[in-house]
Amino acid sequence: MTDRAPLSRKLSAIAESATLKVDAKAKALQAAGRPVISYAAGEPDFATPSFIVDAAAEALQNPANYRYTPAAGLPVLREAIVEKTRRDSGLEVSPAQVIVTNGGKQAVYQAFQTVVNPGDEVLLPAPYWTTYPEAIALADGLPVEVFAGADQDYKVTVEQLEAARTDKTTVLVFVSPSNPTGAVYTPEETAEIGRWALAHGIWVITDEIYQNLTYEGLRAVSIVEAVPELAGQTILVNGVAKSYSMTGWRVGWMVGPADAMKLAANLQSHLSSNVNNVAQRAAAAALTGPQDEVEQFRQAFDRRRRLIVSELSKIDGVEVPNPLGAFYVYPDVRGLLNRDWNGTTPATSLELADLILEQAEVAVVPGEAFGPSGYLRLSYALGDEQLLEGVQRLQRLFS
Repeated sequence: MTDRAPLSRKLSAIAESATLKVDAKAKALQAAGRPVISYAAGEPDFATPSFIVDAAAEALQNPANYRYTPAAGLPVLREAIVEKTRRDSGLEVSPAQVIVTNGGKQAVYQAFQTVVNPGDEVLLPAPYWTTYPEAIALADGLPVEVFAGADQDYKVTVEQLEAARTDKTTVLVFVSPSNPTGAVYTPEETAEIGRWALAHGIWVITDEIYQNLTYEGLRAVSIVEAVPELAGQTILVNGVAKSYSMTGWRVGWMVGPADAMKLAANLQSHLSSNVNNVAQRAAAAALTGPQDEVEQFRQAFDRRRRLIVSELSKIDGVEVPNPLGAFYVYPDVRGLLNRDWNGTTPATSLELADLILEQAEVAVVPGEAFGPSGYLRLSYALGDEQLLEGVQRLQRLFS
């Protein structure tokens, strides 16, 4: 009997999402009765605003939403995305340059599929979101990490990017505000990087899903607003998940040059067709409706941000750069490594995260998920009481 043919080598090489893996482990422990506090998932704890839910309920009564609709998205939502892109990213586009996707993650996947050819090098500033290198690999590209540590507030420079550039470099990933660090590039830093990419003909994939979650009076300036000429070689990725507390609704989008979006639309027509119509109607309501609750969410995140930074900074051996966007803090914990903690001496942040889960019943994501070891990511998108209790457990563990 002939042995079965092998499974896909490409998919076999793809790692499971580290953030989802840690979150699933935390939830399993919670289900088993352990009082685990999880900082793992990047998911707001708020309910989706009621006017958005009402729009979905109304959409359920319309039989037109039970049918196939254009794969690139409902016209009403694409028009709303055009307006949001103009308002928040400073870029004028047509609906033909917008594709609605099943969450921002599908938009990220399709963006790399659209502009990466086999063997292309993609500059990936680190720390990075855990999905980026896997999506690059699925497009047969080669991720080239460019690391910026806590001493740089986790922001890469043009000099670092130029040092990493080769004749195979075709794409740059640019994310501001950042997951996992919460770093926000200044308008000047953004413009300098944009001009560099323009000068070298490099595509930019910019993930703007956290663009409306900034603090201390800052605004996250889009790279296409900072350098308008770059619009012809930039794909913007966004969605309603984070700002509107709609992670489970699975609505994202991509915006870019018409020729690139035509390729992405062709891919989506075979991959998934249209996004759920009811969710699309809800997303359109989110973008065009009152933004009062969204601002309340942002203010709550800001309060939690200040609290977690203050409390983590009290732990000797932990350095906490001030995050100015998103809802993550990314402390440098190298000062906790290679020290004895109740009989355990962690040498890596992966080992440190295991120790924290076992001894403090707190779930955090180790830096290995986002780049080099020596760091932890904590999401502060959880209730104030839990947030404080979890950090106090860490203070007791490392006292």
